[in-house]
Parts: sequence; C-alpha cells; structure tokens
Amino acid sequence: MAKIQKKATEKKIYEYHAEMCKVFSHPTRLEIIDTLRETEMNVTELSVRIGIDMGNLSQHLGMMRGRRILTTRKEGNVVYYRLVNPKMLNAFDILREILIEQIKKDGTLADSLEE
Repeated sequence: MAKIQKKATEKKIYEYHAEMCKVFSHPTRLEIIDTLRETEMNVTELSVRIGIDMGNLSQHLGMMRGRRILTTRKEGNVVYYRLVNPKMLNAFDILREILIEQIKKDGTLADSLEE
C-alpha cells in the first residue's frame, strides 16, 4: 500500500513540476521573472519596464500567481508582485546559461551575446 501511495505522490509532483515549467514557456513570463529578480513591483512599473500593455501583463501575472510563482502584497490600492521563492532563479539562470552556450556553439546570435 505504501508503494502505491509513493507512486501517486511522485505522479502528483511530476504534475506540479510540469505546471511550474509552463511558466518558463513564454518569453514575457521569463522577462517578468528576471525583472522581479531584485525587487517587487506593481503592474504599472512592470508594464513600463517590460514594455507591454497592462491587460496582457495582468493575464501573465494571474497565471503565474495561480501556479504559485508570484505572490502579492497590497498597499492601499496598489498591488505589488514578487517571486514566491527566489530559488527558482537558480533554474532560470542555469537554463539561460545552457541556452547561451548552445547559441555560441551554433554560432547563431553570437555577435549579440559577446560583451
């Protein structure tokens, strides 16, 4: 019986993992994560920083909040967003390093990545 419960738990973890990875599947959401790396921001600040309209941004923020990637804090009428767990930045950074290494190896976009 314990083995069946363990298998069910593992499957549930895989489901949560897949749901979390969906956040990483859209460039705007990746930019939101990177932008919130250092500090919390409200929708207006994020919209200006990222350069997208607030309606589109709000959809992404809602999805990310629903998957427990972001949390909020309300101050008066202003809602501030921040990362729930900054450890996710480790995954973000590792994936980005792998991508940059692949791009450099392939020679694509190499000039724009050179400092």
